[in-house]
Amino acid sequence: MKAMLAIRCLAAAASFLFGATAHGAELRGHGGPVRSIAIAPDGQTAITGSFDAKAIIWSLETGEAQQVLLFHESQVDAVAALPQGRYATAGADGRIAIWEAGRSTPVSVLHGHDGPVVALAVAPDGSTLASASWDASVRLWPLSGAPSRILKGHHGNVNAVTFLSDGTLASAGYDAAIILWPPGHDAAPMRISMPGPLNALVTVPGDRLLAAGADGTLRQIDRRGAIVAEVRVSTGPLIALAATADKRYIAASAIREGIVLLDSRTLKPVNTFGGAGVATVWALAFARGERTLLTGGADTIISEWDVETGRRLGTSAAIQADLMSEYAGNPDAEIFRACIACHTLGPEDGNRAGPTLHGIFGRKIAALADYPYSPAFRRMDIVWTPETVSKLFELGPSIYTPGTKMPNQTINDPEDRAALIRFLQSETRRD
Repeated sequence: MKAMLAIRCLAAAASFLFGATAHGAELRGHGGPVRSIAIAPDGQTAITGSFDAKAIIWSLETGEAQQVLLFHESQVDAVAALPQGRYATAGADGRIAIWEAGRSTPVSVLHGHDGPVVALAVAPDGSTLASASWDASVRLWPLSGAPSRILKGHHGNVNAVTFLSDGTLASAGYDAAIILWPPGHDAAPMRISMPGPLNALVTVPGDRLLAAGADGTLRQIDRRGAIVAEVRVSTGPLIALAATADKRYIAASAIREGIVLLDSRTLKPVNTFGGAGVATVWALAFARGERTLLTGGADTIISEWDVETGRRLGTSAAIQADLMSEYAGNPDAEIFRACIACHTLGPEDGNRAGPTLHGIFGRKIAALADYPYSPAFRRMDIVWTPETVSKLFELGPSIYTPGTKMPNQTINDPEDRAALIRFLQSETRRD
Protein backbone atom coordinates (compact mmCIF):
# COMPACT_ATOMS: atom_id res chain seq x y z
CA MET A 1 0.00 0.00 0.00
CA LYS A 2 2.73 2.45 0.91
CA ALA A 3 4.67 1.82 -2.28
CA MET A 4 1.54 2.33 -4.35
CA LEU A 5 0.72 5.52 -2.48
CA ALA A 6 4.22 6.85 -3.06
CA ILE A 7 3.79 6.37 -6.79
CA ARG A 8 0.35 8.04 -6.77
CA CYS A 9 1.63 10.96 -4.73
CA LEU A 10 4.63 11.31 -7.01
CA ALA A 11 2.39 11.43 -10.02
CA ALA A 12 0.06 13.89 -8.38
CA ALA A 13 2.44 16.68 -7.69
CA ALA A 14 5.13 17.34 -5.18
CA SER A 15 8.11 15.61 -6.77
CA PHE A 16 10.05 18.47 -8.33
CA LEU A 17 13.00 16.29 -9.35
CA PHE A 18 14.78 14.82 -12.33
CA GLY A 19 16.31 11.41 -12.33
CA ALA A 20 20.05 11.23 -12.89
CA THR A 21 21.13 13.48 -15.75
CA ALA A 22 22.41 10.57 -17.79
CA HIS A 23 19.07 8.79 -17.65
CA GLY A 24 16.75 11.63 -18.61
CA ALA A 25 13.90 13.07 -16.69
CA GLU A 26 10.32 13.32 -15.63
CA LEU A 27 9.43 16.66 -14.11
CA ARG A 28 6.44 16.32 -11.82
CA GLY A 29 5.15 19.28 -9.92
CA HIS A 30 2.40 21.07 -11.80
CA GLY A 31 -1.15 20.54 -10.63
CA GLY A 32 -2.68 21.00 -14.07
CA PRO A 33 -1.86 20.49 -17.76
CA VAL A 34 1.47 21.95 -18.85
CA ARG A 35 0.94 24.67 -21.43
CA SER A 36 4.45 25.98 -22.19
CA ILE A 37 8.17 25.20 -21.89
CA ALA A 38 11.25 27.35 -22.57
CA ILE A 39 14.96 26.62 -22.20
CA ALA A 40 17.37 29.31 -20.97
CA PRO A 41 20.12 30.43 -23.39
CA ASP A 42 22.80 28.61 -21.38
CA GLY A 43 20.86 25.35 -21.62
CA GLN A 44 21.05 24.77 -17.88
CA THR A 45 17.59 25.91 -16.87
CA ALA A 46 14.00 25.45 -18.03
CA ILE A 47 10.80 27.30 -17.19
CA THR A 48 7.35 25.78 -17.53
CA GLY A 49 3.85 27.23 -17.34
CA SER A 50 0.64 25.42 -16.49
CA PHE A 51 -3.12 25.58 -16.26
CA ASP A 52 -2.58 25.52 -12.47
CA ALA A 53 -1.69 29.26 -12.69
CA LYS A 54 1.95 28.57 -11.77
CA ALA A 55 5.29 28.71 -13.51
CA ILE A 56 8.25 26.66 -12.30
CA ILE A 57 11.95 27.26 -12.89
CA TRP A 58 13.93 24.01 -13.05
CA SER A 59 17.64 23.21 -13.00
CA LEU A 60 18.37 20.86 -15.88
CA GLU A 61 21.62 19.82 -14.23
CA THR A 62 20.33 18.76 -10.83
CA GLY A 63 16.62 18.41 -11.56
CA GLU A 64 15.75 20.73 -8.68
CA ALA A 65 12.75 23.01 -8.88
CA GLN A 66 14.56 26.23 -8.13
CA GLN A 67 11.51 28.43 -7.84
CA VAL A 68 7.71 28.40 -8.09
CA LEU A 69 6.38 31.63 -9.61
CA LEU A 70 2.90 32.57 -8.47
CA PHE A 71 1.42 35.74 -9.93
CA HIS A 72 -1.15 35.12 -12.64
CA GLU A 73 -4.83 34.91 -11.80
CA SER A 74 -5.38 31.86 -14.00
CA GLN A 75 -3.50 29.60 -16.40
CA VAL A 76 0.04 30.46 -17.55
CA ASP A 77 -0.16 30.01 -21.31
CA ALA A 78 3.31 31.19 -22.36
CA VAL A 79 6.82 31.42 -20.93
CA ALA A 80 10.12 32.73 -22.30
CA ALA A 81 13.72 32.73 -21.15
CA LEU A 82 15.22 36.21 -21.45
CA PRO A 83 18.83 37.45 -21.48
CA GLN A 84 20.67 38.01 -18.18
CA GLY A 85 18.93 35.14 -16.43
CA ARG A 86 15.46 36.66 -16.52
CA TYR A 87 12.16 35.06 -17.47
CA ALA A 88 8.76 36.10 -18.80
CA THR A 89 5.41 34.53 -18.06
CA ALA A 90 2.07 35.36 -19.65
CA GLY A 91 -1.42 34.11 -19.08
CA ALA A 92 -5.12 34.17 -19.54
CA ASP A 93 -5.29 37.29 -17.36
CA GLY A 94 -3.69 39.29 -20.20
CA ARG A 95 -0.63 40.22 -18.16
CA ILE A 96 3.05 39.56 -18.84
CA ALA A 97 5.35 39.28 -15.82
CA ILE A 98 9.12 39.72 -15.97
CA TRP A 99 11.07 37.79 -13.33
CA GLU A 100 14.58 37.66 -11.97
CA ALA A 101 15.78 34.37 -10.50
CA GLY A 102 15.43 34.26 -6.73
CA ARG A 103 12.80 37.00 -6.48
CA SER A 104 9.32 36.02 -5.36
CA THR A 105 7.55 38.85 -7.19
CA PRO A 106 7.94 40.13 -10.76
CA VAL A 107 10.42 42.94 -11.36
CA SER A 108 7.92 44.41 -13.80
CA VAL A 109 4.47 43.70 -15.21
CA LEU A 110 3.54 44.53 -18.81
CA HIS A 111 -0.04 45.67 -19.23
CA GLY A 112 -1.90 46.32 -22.45
CA HIS A 113 -3.53 43.18 -23.81
CA ASP A 114 -7.27 42.84 -23.34
CA GLY A 115 -7.35 39.07 -23.78
CA PRO A 116 -5.29 35.99 -22.94
CA VAL A 117 -1.64 36.13 -23.97
CA VAL A 118 -0.87 32.72 -25.49
CA ALA A 119 2.58 33.03 -27.07
CA LEU A 120 5.87 34.86 -26.44
CA ALA A 121 9.03 35.21 -28.51
CA VAL A 122 12.38 36.91 -27.93
CA ALA A 123 14.07 38.92 -30.69
CA PRO A 124 17.38 37.54 -32.03
CA ASP A 125 19.33 40.36 -30.36
CA GLY A 126 17.51 39.83 -27.05
CA SER A 127 16.25 43.40 -26.92
CA THR A 128 12.54 42.85 -27.48
CA LEU A 129 9.78 40.52 -26.33
CA ALA A 130 6.86 39.81 -28.66
CA SER A 131 3.45 38.67 -27.44
CA ALA A 132 0.43 37.19 -29.20
CA SER A 133 -3.03 37.59 -27.72
CA TRP A 134 -6.58 36.51 -28.26
CA ASP A 135 -7.50 40.21 -28.31
CA ALA A 136 -6.47 40.03 -32.02
CA SER A 137 -3.28 42.01 -31.46
CA VAL A 138 0.46 41.50 -31.29
CA ARG A 139 2.74 43.66 -29.14
CA LEU A 140 6.45 44.37 -29.17
CA TRP A 141 7.86 45.14 -25.72
CA PRO A 142 11.36 46.67 -25.56
CA LEU A 143 13.04 45.02 -22.57
CA SER A 144 14.68 48.37 -21.83
CA GLY A 145 11.29 49.51 -20.54
CA ALA A 146 10.37 51.74 -23.49
CA PRO A 147 6.71 51.86 -24.56
CA SER A 148 5.32 48.88 -26.42
CA ARG A 149 4.43 48.85 -30.09
CA ILE A 150 0.94 47.57 -30.93
CA LEU A 151 0.54 45.59 -34.14
CA LYS A 152 -2.99 45.16 -35.44
CA GLY A 153 -3.96 43.29 -38.56
CA HIS A 154 -5.35 39.93 -37.51
CA HIS A 155 -9.10 39.35 -37.48
CA GLY A 156 -9.30 36.99 -34.53
CA ASN A 157 -7.21 35.13 -31.98
CA VAL A 158 -3.47 35.43 -32.55
CA ASN A 159 -1.91 32.11 -31.54
CA ALA A 160 1.79 32.35 -32.41
CA VAL A 161 4.76 34.70 -32.83
CA THR A 162 8.35 34.10 -33.94
CA PHE A 163 11.23 36.25 -35.18
CA LEU A 164 13.17 35.94 -38.42
CA SER A 165 16.92 36.54 -38.40
CA ASP A 166 16.69 40.23 -39.39
CA GLY A 167 14.24 41.06 -36.61
CA THR A 168 11.10 40.72 -38.73
CA LEU A 169 8.28 39.38 -36.59
CA ALA A 170 5.92 36.73 -37.91
CA SER A 171 2.51 36.17 -36.32
CA ALA A 172 -0.20 33.64 -37.05
CA GLY A 173 -3.72 33.09 -35.89
CA TYR A 174 -7.17 31.67 -36.11
CA ASP A 175 -7.97 33.98 -39.05
CA ALA A 176 -5.88 31.71 -41.33
CA ALA A 177 -3.24 34.36 -41.86
CA ILE A 178 0.46 34.90 -41.28
CA ILE A 179 1.58 38.51 -41.03
CA LEU A 180 5.22 39.58 -41.43
CA TRP A 181 5.99 42.74 -39.48
CA PRO A 182 9.28 44.41 -40.56
CA PRO A 183 11.32 45.93 -37.73
CA GLY A 184 10.99 49.49 -39.04
CA HIS A 185 7.95 51.49 -37.99
CA ASP A 186 7.41 52.77 -41.53
CA ALA A 187 7.61 49.43 -43.35
CA ALA A 188 4.28 47.91 -44.37
CA PRO A 189 3.38 44.46 -43.03
CA MET A 190 2.82 41.55 -45.41
CA ARG A 191 -0.33 39.48 -44.94
CA ILE A 192 -0.16 35.87 -46.17
CA SER A 193 -3.43 33.98 -46.52
CA MET A 194 -3.30 30.32 -45.53
CA PRO A 195 -5.70 27.40 -46.13
CA GLY A 196 -6.94 27.32 -42.53
CA PRO A 197 -6.44 28.45 -38.92
CA LEU A 198 -2.91 28.27 -37.51
CA ASN A 199 -1.76 27.31 -34.01
CA ALA A 200 2.06 27.58 -33.98
CA LEU A 201 5.08 28.93 -35.89
CA VAL A 202 8.84 28.27 -36.00
CA THR A 203 11.62 29.58 -38.23
CA VAL A 204 13.94 27.36 -40.28
CA PRO A 205 17.10 28.13 -42.33
CA GLY A 206 16.68 30.62 -45.11
CA ASP A 207 14.22 32.67 -43.06
CA ARG A 208 11.43 30.31 -43.95
CA LEU A 209 8.54 29.64 -41.63
CA LEU A 210 6.86 26.41 -40.64
CA ALA A 211 3.22 26.82 -39.69
CA ALA A 212 1.13 24.29 -37.75
CA GLY A 213 -2.36 24.09 -39.16
CA ALA A 214 -5.61 23.17 -37.49
CA ASP A 215 -6.12 20.79 -40.42
CA GLY A 216 -3.15 18.69 -39.28
CA THR A 217 -0.85 19.96 -42.05
CA LEU A 218 2.62 21.45 -41.57
CA ARG A 219 3.41 24.06 -44.22
CA GLN A 220 6.68 25.78 -45.14
CA ILE A 221 6.43 29.41 -46.26
CA ASP A 222 9.18 31.57 -47.77
CA ARG A 223 9.75 35.31 -47.37
CA ARG A 224 7.62 36.05 -50.43
CA GLY A 225 4.66 34.36 -48.77
CA ALA A 226 4.64 31.28 -51.01
CA ILE A 227 3.93 27.80 -49.61
CA VAL A 228 7.00 25.88 -50.79
CA ALA A 229 6.30 22.55 -49.08
CA GLU A 230 3.67 20.86 -46.97
CA VAL A 231 3.00 17.54 -45.29
CA ARG A 232 -0.03 16.07 -43.57
CA VAL A 233 1.19 15.16 -40.10
CA SER A 234 -2.07 14.36 -38.35
CA THR A 235 -5.78 13.87 -38.84
CA GLY A 236 -6.31 16.29 -35.96
CA PRO A 237 -5.03 19.83 -35.34
CA LEU A 238 -1.32 20.48 -34.91
CA ILE A 239 -0.94 22.43 -31.67
CA ALA A 240 2.78 22.90 -30.91
CA LEU A 241 6.11 23.15 -32.72
CA ALA A 242 9.76 23.30 -31.67
CA ALA A 243 13.00 23.50 -33.66
CA THR A 244 16.50 22.39 -32.76
CA ALA A 245 19.05 25.19 -32.45
CA ASP A 246 20.56 24.27 -35.81
CA LYS A 247 17.03 24.11 -37.25
CA ARG A 248 17.73 20.64 -38.64
CA TYR A 249 14.77 18.99 -36.93
CA ILE A 250 11.25 20.09 -36.13
CA ALA A 251 9.03 18.49 -33.51
CA ALA A 252 5.28 18.76 -34.01
CA SER A 253 2.53 17.64 -31.66
CA ALA A 254 -1.05 16.92 -32.58
CA ILE A 255 -4.19 16.39 -30.59
CA ARG A 256 -4.67 12.83 -31.87
CA GLU A 257 -1.39 11.33 -33.13
CA GLY A 258 1.14 12.40 -30.50
CA ILE A 259 4.55 13.83 -31.44
CA VAL A 260 6.43 13.58 -34.74
CA LEU A 261 10.06 14.55 -35.47
CA LEU A 262 10.60 15.84 -39.01
CA ASP A 263 13.55 16.91 -41.14
CA SER A 264 13.09 20.67 -41.54
CA ARG A 265 14.37 20.66 -45.14
CA THR A 266 12.32 17.82 -46.58
CA LEU A 267 9.49 17.67 -44.02
CA LYS A 268 9.92 13.91 -44.00
CA PRO A 269 9.14 12.19 -40.66
CA VAL A 270 12.27 11.00 -38.87
CA ASN A 271 10.87 9.62 -35.64
CA THR A 272 7.80 9.47 -33.44
CA PHE A 273 7.49 9.85 -29.69
CA GLY A 274 5.02 7.66 -27.87
CA GLY A 275 2.43 7.29 -30.60
CA ALA A 276 -1.27 7.93 -30.23
CA GLY A 277 -1.24 6.77 -26.60
CA VAL A 278 0.57 9.89 -25.42
CA ALA A 279 -1.59 12.43 -23.60
CA THR A 280 -2.22 15.60 -25.60
CA VAL A 281 1.04 17.59 -25.73
CA TRP A 282 0.73 21.37 -25.61
CA ALA A 283 4.40 22.30 -25.18
CA LEU A 284 7.69 21.24 -26.78
CA ALA A 285 11.34 22.26 -26.28
CA PHE A 286 14.65 20.67 -27.25
CA ALA A 287 17.22 20.28 -24.46
CA ARG A 288 20.64 18.85 -23.61
CA GLY A 289 22.35 20.05 -26.77
CA GLU A 290 19.34 19.04 -28.88
CA ARG A 291 19.79 15.39 -27.87
CA THR A 292 16.47 15.25 -26.06
CA LEU A 293 12.98 16.69 -26.36
CA LEU A 294 10.98 17.97 -23.41
CA THR A 295 7.20 17.68 -23.71
CA GLY A 296 4.37 18.84 -21.49
CA GLY A 297 0.64 18.44 -21.73
CA ALA A 298 -2.58 17.09 -20.37
CA ASP A 299 -1.02 14.54 -18.01
CA THR A 300 0.65 17.41 -15.99
CA ILE A 301 4.09 15.77 -16.43
CA ILE A 302 7.07 17.15 -18.32
CA SER A 303 8.63 14.16 -20.05
CA GLU A 304 11.99 13.81 -21.76
CA TRP A 305 12.56 11.81 -24.96
CA ASP A 306 15.70 10.66 -26.71
CA VAL A 307 15.67 12.37 -30.12
CA GLU A 308 17.61 9.60 -31.86
CA THR A 309 15.65 6.61 -30.56
CA GLY A 310 12.28 8.15 -29.73
CA ARG A 311 12.46 6.46 -26.32
CA ARG A 312 10.94 8.09 -23.26
CA LEU A 313 13.63 8.72 -20.66
CA GLY A 314 13.47 8.72 -16.89
CA THR A 315 11.51 6.43 -14.61
CA SER A 316 10.08 6.79 -11.16
CA ALA A 317 12.60 4.27 -9.90
CA ALA A 318 15.47 6.63 -10.75
CA ILE A 319 13.98 9.62 -9.00
CA GLN A 320 15.15 10.87 -5.58
CA ALA A 321 17.34 7.81 -4.96
CA ASP A 322 20.27 9.75 -3.54
CA LEU A 323 18.18 12.09 -1.41
CA MET A 324 16.34 9.20 0.23
CA SER A 325 19.34 6.93 0.79
CA GLU A 326 19.85 7.98 4.41
CA TYR A 327 16.33 6.78 5.26
CA ALA A 328 16.83 3.27 3.87
CA GLY A 329 15.10 0.71 6.06
CA ASN A 330 12.51 3.14 7.42
CA PRO A 331 9.13 2.06 5.95
CA ASP A 332 7.51 5.35 6.93
CA ALA A 333 10.00 7.23 4.74
CA GLU A 334 8.42 5.86 1.56
CA ILE A 335 5.47 8.21 1.97
CA PHE A 336 7.83 11.19 2.07
CA ARG A 337 9.63 10.14 -1.12
CA ALA A 338 7.33 12.29 -3.24
CA CYS A 339 8.08 15.38 -1.13
CA ILE A 340 11.82 15.39 -0.62
CA ALA A 341 12.62 17.21 -3.85
CA CYS A 342 10.76 20.27 -2.56
CA HIS A 343 11.27 20.13 1.21
CA THR A 344 14.29 19.62 3.45
CA LEU A 345 14.13 18.23 6.97
CA GLY A 346 17.32 19.15 8.82
CA PRO A 347 18.20 22.37 10.71
CA GLU A 348 20.99 23.32 8.30
CA ASP A 349 19.35 22.36 5.01
CA GLY A 350 17.32 25.48 4.24
CA ASN A 351 14.54 25.86 1.70
CA ARG A 352 14.07 24.28 -1.70
CA ALA A 353 11.10 24.97 -3.95
CA GLY A 354 9.06 24.60 -0.77
CA PRO A 355 9.99 25.75 2.75
CA THR A 356 12.04 23.55 5.04
CA LEU A 357 9.95 21.30 7.25
CA HIS A 358 12.43 21.37 10.13
CA GLY A 359 10.49 22.29 13.26
CA ILE A 360 7.16 22.25 11.43
CA PHE A 361 5.06 20.92 14.33
CA GLY A 362 3.89 23.78 16.48
CA ARG A 363 4.81 26.34 13.82
CA LYS A 364 2.22 28.73 12.43
CA ILE A 365 1.60 28.57 8.71
CA ALA A 366 3.77 30.94 6.62
CA ALA A 367 6.01 31.67 9.63
CA LEU A 368 9.47 31.38 8.05
CA ALA A 369 10.88 34.81 7.32
CA ASP A 370 13.14 33.68 4.47
CA TYR A 371 10.55 31.86 2.33
CA PRO A 372 8.31 33.65 -0.24
CA TYR A 373 4.91 32.23 0.70
CA SER A 374 1.89 32.93 -1.47
CA PRO A 375 -0.33 35.77 -0.22
CA ALA A 376 -3.14 33.28 0.42
CA PHE A 377 -0.91 31.33 2.83
CA ARG A 378 0.00 34.45 4.78
CA ARG A 379 -3.66 35.20 5.46
CA MET A 380 -4.41 31.80 6.96
CA ASP A 381 -4.62 31.01 10.65
CA ILE A 382 -3.33 27.44 10.86
CA VAL A 383 -0.81 25.91 13.23
CA TRP A 384 0.89 22.79 11.91
CA THR A 385 0.12 19.84 14.16
CA PRO A 386 -0.17 16.12 13.37
CA GLU A 387 -3.90 16.70 12.94
CA THR A 388 -3.61 19.69 10.56
CA VAL A 389 -0.88 18.10 8.43
CA SER A 390 -3.02 14.96 8.16
CA LYS A 391 -6.02 17.08 7.15
CA LEU A 392 -3.93 18.85 4.48
CA PHE A 393 -3.31 15.55 2.70
CA GLU A 394 -6.76 14.12 3.39
CA LEU A 395 -8.52 17.04 1.67
CA GLY A 396 -5.72 18.22 -0.61
CA PRO A 397 -3.97 21.63 -0.60
CA SER A 398 -6.41 23.22 -3.05
CA ILE A 399 -9.24 22.67 -0.55
CA TYR A 400 -7.49 22.96 2.81
CA THR A 401 -5.15 25.84 1.83
CA PRO A 402 -6.64 27.39 -1.33
CA GLY A 403 -4.30 29.70 -3.21
CA THR A 404 -1.17 27.79 -2.23
CA LYS A 405 1.82 27.31 -4.55
CA MET A 406 1.75 23.63 -3.62
CA PRO A 407 0.34 21.37 -6.35
CA ASN A 408 -2.78 19.52 -5.39
CA GLN A 409 -2.28 16.04 -3.94
CA THR A 410 -4.02 13.75 -1.49
CA ILE A 411 -3.13 10.70 0.58
CA ASN A 412 -6.33 8.75 0.79
CA ASP A 413 -5.33 5.91 3.10
CA PRO A 414 -5.36 6.88 6.83
CA GLU A 415 -2.52 4.46 7.51
CA ASP A 416 -0.33 6.17 4.95
CA ARG A 417 -1.12 9.59 6.39
CA ALA A 418 -0.22 8.26 9.84
CA ALA A 419 3.09 6.91 8.47
CA LEU A 420 3.92 10.32 7.01
CA ILE A 421 3.19 12.01 10.34
CA ARG A 422 5.42 9.54 12.20
CA PHE A 423 8.23 10.17 9.77
CA LEU A 424 7.93 13.95 10.03
CA GLN A 425 7.77 13.82 13.83
CA SER A 426 10.95 11.78 13.88
CA GLU A 427 12.96 13.74 11.30
CA THR A 428 11.89 17.38 11.79
CA ARG A 429 11.91 17.78 15.55
CA ARG A 430 14.04 20.45 17.17
CA ASP A 431 16.66 18.98 19.47
